[in-house]
Amino acid sequence: MTSTEEGQAATQDEAFGVLTDAAIERSRRRLGVPQRLPNPPHNYEVTWDGSRHFAFGYGDDNPLYCDPDYAAGTRWGGLIAPPTFLYTMGEDAAPAPDAETKKLLKGDPFAGLGSYQAVMEFEWWRPLSVGDRCRQLRTQVGVQPKASTFGGRTVHVMHDFLYTNGAGELQALRRGTWINAERHTSRKRGTQTLVQEPYTPEQLAEIDAAYAAETRRGAEPRYFEDVRIGDELPAKVKGPLTTTDVVVWHLGWGMQLTPPGAFKILANVRRKAPGLFPPNALNVPDTVQRLHWDPARAAELGLPTSYDYGGMRETWLAHLLTDWMGDDGWLWRLRCEHRKFNYVGDTSWVRGTVVDKTVVDGRHEVHVELRCENQRGEVSTPGSAVVLLPTRDRPVQLPEPPAADLAGMVAYELDRFGVAGD
Repeated sequence: MTSTEEGQAATQDEAFGVLTDAAIERSRRRLGVPQRLPNPPHNYEVTWDGSRHFAFGYGDDNPLYCDPDYAAGTRWGGLIAPPTFLYTMGEDAAPAPDAETKKLLKGDPFAGLGSYQAVMEFEWWRPLSVGDRCRQLRTQVGVQPKASTFGGRTVHVMHDFLYTNGAGELQALRRGTWINAERHTSRKRGTQTLVQEPYTPEQLAEIDAAYAAETRRGAEPRYFEDVRIGDELPAKVKGPLTTTDVVVWHLGWGMQLTPPGAFKILANVRRKAPGLFPPNALNVPDTVQRLHWDPARAAELGLPTSYDYGGMRETWLAHLLTDWMGDDGWLWRLRCEHRKFNYVGDTSWVRGTVVDKTVVDGRHEVHVELRCENQRGEVSTPGSAVVLLPTRDRPVQLPEPPAADLAGMVAYELDRFGVAGD
C-alpha cells in the first residue's frame, strides 16, 4: 500500500461512524422518494390465526380479534385485527426504481452510526378485516440535524409507512422517527448501568393480582357523555419481561428486521448481506436482532442486557386503550416516545389518564395521556392518543384520511415535515 493509499484509508476509517454534512444532504435528497421494502410481509392476508397469534403475543385475548363468532355480532360484522397488526402487513407499493433512483437509494448515508427508534406515531382510518390484503408505501419525509449531550451530533430521520386495504382505500399511517448518533461519542459520554434485584414473592403476587384484575369493556359501549377529564384508565401490567415473551411476540409479529426463514433460506440471505449476521461466541453468524434475546450480544454493544422492541410497548399502549374503549370505540391516533430501554427482567405498568374531551367536525374525541412505567419508577415510553367514542345518539363515524391516495398522502406529509434545517 502506498502512503497516499494509507492516507485515504485512514480518512475513510475516521469518517466511518462520523455524522457529516454530506451524509445529511444525501439523506435529504431522498425525501418523498418511494423506497422498496427490504422484506416481504409476515402476513399477506388477515386471517383468524394471524390475528389471534399476534394478539396472544402481547397478552390480549379480546374476542374481537380472536373469535370470529363473537366478532360477527359486533358493529364490524366480523373479526378485525388489532390496531398495530399493520406491522405484519403490507405488500410493497413502491414502483421498481430506475437507475437514477437506485443510485440515490444505494447504501445508508449514516452507516456506522447508532440508530435508535425515538418516536412512533399512528393514525388509523379503517379496520383490517379477515380476508383483507394491503399494500405499504415507505418513504422518507423529514431530516433534521440536532445536537445531543448524550451522543454528540445527531440527525433525526422521519419515515412514513402508508397502508391501503384490499380495496385500495387508505387504511393507516405509521410515522417513525429514528435518531442517528455517533457511537464513539455516545460511548465516551454515556454509560449504560442497570441494577436488577430478584423479585420477592410479594412483588410477584402484586403482579399476578394485577393480571387477575384486568377488565375489558367489550360489548358494553363506553359513551362519550360518561367520560370525565381526569378519569384514570384501568392499569395493565406487562412483565416481568422474559426471553420467552420476546420469542412469543415474534411468532405473531414476525422478524421485521431480518428476512424470514432459517437454515438454507437464511444462508442464502447471509451470502447477499453478511453484515446482518455478526458472528457469536462460537464464530457462528447470527442475526443482528439477537441482542433482543442474547445478553452477550447486547453486552458487545455496550448494553447491560437484552431489551424489548419499541413496537411491543406501542402495542401495549394500544391494548390499554382498546380494552378501555370497547368494541364500539375507535382508536384514531397514537403517539409513543421511546426514552429508556425496557430490559429483560423489567416489569412495565401501562397507565393512561383522560386529559381532554372535545367535539370536532362531528367527531367525539377523547384525548388520553399514556405511559409505560417500570418497577424502578422510570417512564420508559410516554405517549398520547385520541380515541373516538359513540354517543347515546350516534355511533362512531370513522375518520377520513387527509388525502385521497398514496401520492396525496406523501405530498401532505412532505408539506408538514419535509425540512432539513440545523
